[in-house]
Amino acid sequence: MRLTNSFLFAIILISAGCKGVGTGSETIKADVIIYGGTSSAVSAAVQVSRMGRSVMVVSPDRHIGGLSSSGLGYTDTGNKEVIGGIAREFYNLIYRHYQNPEAWVWEKQSEYGNRGQGIPAIDGEKRTMWIFEPHVAEEAFETLIRENQVPVYRDEWLDREHGVVKGRGKIKSIRTLSGKVFKGKIFIDATYEGDLMAAAGVGYTTGREPCSLYNEQWNGVQTTDNPYKHHDFTDLDISPYVVPGDPASGVLPRISTEDPGRQGDGDRRIQAYCFRTCLTKHEANRVPFDRPDDYDSTRYELLIRIYDAGWRGTFNKFDEIPNRKTDVNNHGPFSFDNIGMNYDYPDATYERRKEIIDEHISYQKGLLYFIANDPRVPADTREEMKKWGYSKDEFTDNGYWPYNIYVREARRMTGDYIMTENDVLSKRVVPHPVGMGSYNLDSHNTQRYIKPDGFVDNEGDVQLPAGKPYMIDLGSILPKKEDCSNLLVPVCVSSSHIAFGSIRMEPVFMILGQSAGTLASLALERKLAVHDVPYGELRKKLLADGQVLEH
Repeated sequence: MRLTNSFLFAIILISAGCKGVGTGSETIKADVIIYGGTSSAVSAAVQVSRMGRSVMVVSPDRHIGGLSSSGLGYTDTGNKEVIGGIAREFYNLIYRHYQNPEAWVWEKQSEYGNRGQGIPAIDGEKRTMWIFEPHVAEEAFETLIRENQVPVYRDEWLDREHGVVKGRGKIKSIRTLSGKVFKGKIFIDATYEGDLMAAAGVGYTTGREPCSLYNEQWNGVQTTDNPYKHHDFTDLDISPYVVPGDPASGVLPRISTEDPGRQGDGDRRIQAYCFRTCLTKHEANRVPFDRPDDYDSTRYELLIRIYDAGWRGTFNKFDEIPNRKTDVNNHGPFSFDNIGMNYDYPDATYERRKEIIDEHISYQKGLLYFIANDPRVPADTREEMKKWGYSKDEFTDNGYWPYNIYVREARRMTGDYIMTENDVLSKRVVPHPVGMGSYNLDSHNTQRYIKPDGFVDNEGDVQLPAGKPYMIDLGSILPKKEDCSNLLVPVCVSSSHIAFGSIRMEPVFMILGQSAGTLASLALERKLAVHDVPYGELRKKLLADGQVLEH
């Protein structure tokens, strides 16, 4: 679940303290209840419907598709050959959309650079397209929902305190803050936060484990130099103090004075969030950057010092998507990642999450305005940023701002099988694969700190290649049976922090969503707990439906 800037927050405030909200409320039943509006939720729902079971999506979001519909159009896919099933069907829908000349509103297809990650964005032979505009992704997800006749209840927020009813180790029903009660036989938590999982009493963790726990090398605190570290202050000796070199003058904003921890130690720090903004230079479709009401240029003083040291990488992750737009991601020592400002997000109340999200919006909008307008910014960078603006035809009911914040990780289940870097790096055999991943172990920075030499640096970034596609185990989407025997978790999977850095990609979430939907349907057909479905039967059905389980 992701909170947007425009949801009806008053409902939460009114309902949060009402223990009797569900009394006399509407009760809605289905075989499978999916909580969440992500790409994984859509994939799971489509699969359940196709297998002949009743299913519904209960989404806190008004717009479905998660990050894929909220700006992450330059998709981190890795090896495309291991993306099958409904996920590949989604990318085929994207391809078909852009085969229509009318889809090219602001440029001709021949003018589009067609650059993807490792391969061209448009693969005519495989009839797939991997790069897309946000609204096109949302239309594709809505098509899948409509064609498979999946009911979607939108703007429905789980009552996290009193809304989960269990009996004999199973979830019986969930209640949302609107008072609706959803009863099902099997539940799927397809949120980015794992709110249903947590409310159901399933074990989970947050933050980073120590390397020693799972015999890993790249988990935990990463303060030493390594070849897989990016987005840091390499070769830049920048003072963190208000008066450079003077600790007594205080520290610049967003720099921690805490001990960063020892190499490989675990902590509760969370990799940074941001918004994947969709920007354009096209004048007819451009909305100029506005100055936030709480704008404070001192937030960005550190960036000025980085510019003064000669760094010029501001536009290196303005990745091209169709129609003269870009998917903007974090890049460099000081960018759109709001480092260190999200530590309490995973377990926070809805109210506190909204505060965190609003602060991220203010920071990122302010940064765009700052780079485009502050006279201290190098003239060439400032003038280039002035050419950019929000895309007028994206997120039109949310002030042209993405619906969802990029929750790179929150809770991670402690389930039947814990995926670690040893699985991602293919150092051990995964016994029961239900899908594959292939992207880098990609963890963004978790803190900005002061080194022993008195200069500032970022910590936590690891960009380690997986090397080859790897299998993801069935047990990673299954809670321990004693925790809950009718719940599946295809997003907040059972994984270490560093392994999740690779698993957390949108195509993988779609793959695991389909596998969860398949398992739920087979369990209903066989009248078994999800844990008791023979793996051979599951594997056979997954392969029949186009999932890739080995490579």
